[in-house]
Amino acid sequence: KLSNAYPSAGGIAMYLKMAYGPGTFTAAGSLLMAFSMVIGESLVARTFGAYTLQLFDVEENSIWISILGVLLLVIAFLINISGNKVIGRTSLMMAVIKIGGLVIFAIAGLWAAGFSFGEALPSSISGDYATYSYIGALAFTILAYKGFTTITNSGGEIVNPTKNVGRAIIISLFLCTLVYVLVALAVSANLSIPETIAAKDFSLAEASKPAFGKYGLWFTVGIAIVATISGVIASIFAVSRMTAMLTEINLIPHKHFGMTGRLQKHMLVYTVVIAILLTAFFDLNRIASLGAIFYLTMDVLLQWGVLKNLRKKINVNSAIVITAILLDLVVLGSFLWIKASSDILVIIVTLVLMVLVFAGERWFLRSTNEENI
Repeated sequence: KLSNAYPSAGGIAMYLKMAYGPGTFTAAGSLLMAFSMVIGESLVARTFGAYTLQLFDVEENSIWISILGVLLLVIAFLINISGNKVIGRTSLMMAVIKIGGLVIFAIAGLWAAGFSFGEALPSSISGDYATYSYIGALAFTILAYKGFTTITNSGGEIVNPTKNVGRAIIISLFLCTLVYVLVALAVSANLSIPETIAAKDFSLAEASKPAFGKYGLWFTVGIAIVATISGVIASIFAVSRMTAMLTEINLIPHKHFGMTGRLQKHMLVYTVVIAILLTAFFDLNRIASLGAIFYLTMDVLLQWGVLKNLRKKINVNSAIVITAILLDLVVLGSFLWIKASSDILVIIVTLVLMVLVFAGERWFLRSTNEENI
């Protein structure tokens, strides 16, 4: 509904603006989304480095992971400044390779297991973890699906956006769900849960061995490299356009630092520089938790704004929106409970950063006489 009613390069930022007006909630919520996406870019960049090094005899925590991650971010930046045609062609080519490769992997993995879905589907749930642990794990799973929100930032370029943005979101969610389920079945059919945990980030490579043998590593690493490159390109595209819109309507501060050209190009530079710093110098396992909390908080804020201020205007089903809010709160609450018992510092840092974002935005908007919440 939102994508059809308000197609814009601002994406989520535009939806928040329509729900809350050009004020603190819009600016702060959009920044939470942007920070979550930049954190995701850094995680994906390091994943690119880790997977690439699987092809060589390099130690697990090598500095080359950071170097390759930074290199990926630079390449993604160069593609983004090359124009929409280059971005579109590159993204389409990589999407075909990525989806096709994962489907081949999934079908081959299930074939190697004799298409035995009994092996893929557990007959019982382990009692080693509480229910809230499984629910909390969904916080990271949601990050795997949040990429569809980058489609909303194409509203300024896509043909007939009032129809095609919504269609693109539905198609992407369908394809992602189908591919994810097939891959999950293939992995669980070939690896036990302890084997999957032991393989960690490289469970796909291990699960591919029964079907592809010694070439399984090369095959899965190739898919992973393409997937990480395309993911970073799309995310940088979305963040730069969203923050550019916020700057144009004076909701966030901006300095040119001597740069010329379009404002969106400036935001590309800022986005990539922050992602590079995170990739090179920070513990991204902890930062990933911040990204999950930021994203879920932003989503609750957006859904509440739709329910309160846009429900009648765009004719949304209140039951669906309320259900989305409740599910977000359940997942967020479970995730916070897990972190409170295992890493309370993450929660403290997250709360401090969120207070700083909201307080900083309120101060900025007051100082520029633009406050309108």
